Amino acid sequence: MKEGGVFIGWGPSLPGRERKSVELFLEAMRYFMGLVAEGRLISVEPVFLEPHGGDLEGFIFVRGEQEEITRLRTEDEVRRLMVKAGMVLQNLRVVGAVTGSALNQHLQWYLQAVRQTTRRR
Repeated sequence: MKEGGVFIGWGPSLPGRERKSVELFLEAMRYFMGLVAEGRLISVEPVFLEPHGGDLEGFIFVRGEQEEITRLRTEDEVRRLMVKAGMVLQNLRVVGAVTGSALNQHLQWYLQAVRQTTRRR
């Protein structure tokens, strides 16, 4: 099976919603860690970034089998959490990630595209 991932990133809390954003982070972590305990996900890694002048303050990286990641992203509970996140956080982003053995295939496609692009010049 191919491994995959999803990057869930966020910026600052909306003014006055700081407490709600912390509560939501804890709720999301309980949910995702429960999926790890059930064996549906491989891992969940929360990351908070140091101040750096950008619009990204932190992210959660969720890792699992690609089919499970695809299924997870369309589940009602995850969609509900993302709607709630959009109400308390700025710059919410949810992005699929290529990981594990799928990296080799992705790199091959990239190199093929580079070769095709550079031949046309």
